[in-house]
Amino acid sequence: MTVLEGAVVYSNLLVLLSIGLTITYITTGIPNFAQGSMAVFGSYISLTLWRILGVHPYYSLPLSFIFGGAIGVGIYVLILKPMIRKEATVVMLMIATLAVDIIFIGILGAYSETLSSTTRMPTTKFIFTSMDFKIFGIEAVLVISSFMIFLLLLALFLLLYRTKFGIALRASMENPTLAEIMGVNVEHTRLFSWFLSGSLAAVAGSMLPFRQEIEPLTGTIIIVSIFAASVVGGLSSIYGALAGGYIIGMSESLVTFYLSTFFGSGILVYSKVVSLIMLVIVLIIAPMGIAGLSIWRNKKWSWNTSS
Repeated sequence: MTVLEGAVVYSNLLVLLSIGLTITYITTGIPNFAQGSMAVFGSYISLTLWRILGVHPYYSLPLSFIFGGAIGVGIYVLILKPMIRKEATVVMLMIATLAVDIIFIGILGAYSETLSSTTRMPTTKFIFTSMDFKIFGIEAVLVISSFMIFLLLLALFLLLYRTKFGIALRASMENPTLAEIMGVNVEHTRLFSWFLSGSLAAVAGSMLPFRQEIEPLTGTIIIVSIFAASVVGGLSSIYGALAGGYIIGMSESLVTFYLSTFFGSGILVYSKVVSLIMLVIVLIIAPMGIAGLSIWRNKKWSWNTSS
């Protein structure tokens, strides 16, 4: 896989993760710090099916989608919803997701050790690159991840602008209180958003080992890029998350690669610095992110825009 192909794959997966983060932020106003670890759950689902049942990681994507969605709903129903009912502040809810992330890291660490002793194979660190294949001469992970982006955007467009539930979802995003008065079940839209966020995270996580080595702590590393992509794009826009994912993903991959040609491969460890620099630059120029620029608002490329 060439450097450019790897950058596109990483960007595709980052788009899935940042869109998931943006969706839950729009519907509940909570920055989810556990998004990265939710993705690693998807990685371990694929690893488990491969090690125990011999199922190729690509075939595990549907199960990752369902399991990831269940995790997302569980976080909201068991932890965040009770706190929201007690009128917890956004800061407290944010800290709760950080606590969930730490719990997930412990669970993933314990599970990796158990899986390793069961299969008698290393599972603390793993990668799937040797299992990838080519489709018409192109790496399968590039084709599949790109198709997932296309499928996601198409499904979201049809859902939001062609269904009654989509209208209710957009209404609850724009003004939850008014939507509730008009008869919209805001709770259903929140459940859906957390299910979708968890599903997208797990699917991205299932494909992430084709791009990089995975370990239980991987989520704490990639969350930097996820937040950078969402904030750079604009936390109130799905299209902003799309643009932010590609900007951060391509910059992080290509800039660090070219810097490594001058300073050696050790510079690759600091790839997240590129994401943070991009984040600071965009926030200085456009505090609301790319989606907040007037040219984007004029085109009405926002979640909050009605059809």
